Amino acid sequence: MSNKKEHIKDNGKIAIVTGGGSGLGYAIAEKFIQAGMETIIAGRNKEKLDTAKEKLGKQCHAIVCDVSNLSSIPAFVNDIIKQFGQIDILVNNAGINMKKEFTEVTDEDFQKVITTNLTGVFVMSREVVKHMLEKKTGCIINISSMAAQYGLPKVIAYSASKTAIDGMTRAMAVELSPKGIRVNAIAPGFIYSDMTAKALDSDPERKAKVFSRTPMGIMGQPSDIGDAALFLASDGAKYITGVVLPVDGGNSIGF
Repeated sequence: MSNKKEHIKDNGKIAIVTGGGSGLGYAIAEKFIQAGMETIIAGRNKEKLDTAKEKLGKQCHAIVCDVSNLSSIPAFVNDIIKQFGQIDILVNNAGINMKKEFTEVTDEDFQKVITTNLTGVFVMSREVVKHMLEKKTGCIINISSMAAQYGLPKVIAYSASKTAIDGMTRAMAVELSPKGIRVNAIAPGFIYSDMTAKALDSDPERKAKVFSRTPMGIMGQPSDIGDAALFLASDGAKYITGVVLPVDGGNSIGF
């Protein structure tokens, strides 16, 4: 483990991306690595992480961490500090969704989504911030959702968690920015993936609705979220904190 420090550039930033093994997390990690950052991808599935690491190369480090297992997070963060010496950027991307009729959502269903999408983000941020405060610098990016911008049916727990993420982002920014830590969020719109394409193709009515209210008339690409995260993590965004940035082709203002 100790040899990992050898190829870290002196001026290189160290980033953590939770849920970095696939989807938006992978796209964010890819942009960070292209920009020269040592990037730790975290997730529950070791196989998925290892596959991602193979593609992303030697500046990618895969470490298993289930953010819903709250008590495991402090040790995960401490291990990264031991190996890499610092954490400059944290992207809280790991999240789960659950589609169910409102009255069918059980207490356990609701709590499971809240634990992963909200409490896990809080605990991970708290533990990372303890180390960022020592250096008086850092950047945290939370991943919000269109579900926090307006009401979506059948995703009550997800909507609650993502709306809370927006509030938490602002509260964190106000408390932590005077101490050198910027906190922002990205609210992705409809981003292309095999899963979203399949879901929309099987529901022509929903597909028509998505495109009719997206002024740009197209779906975004995962790399669009990666580019936004890279910007918010960069010195180019050094005077930006507490924002929830929609990357959605205008969906959130579409009519």
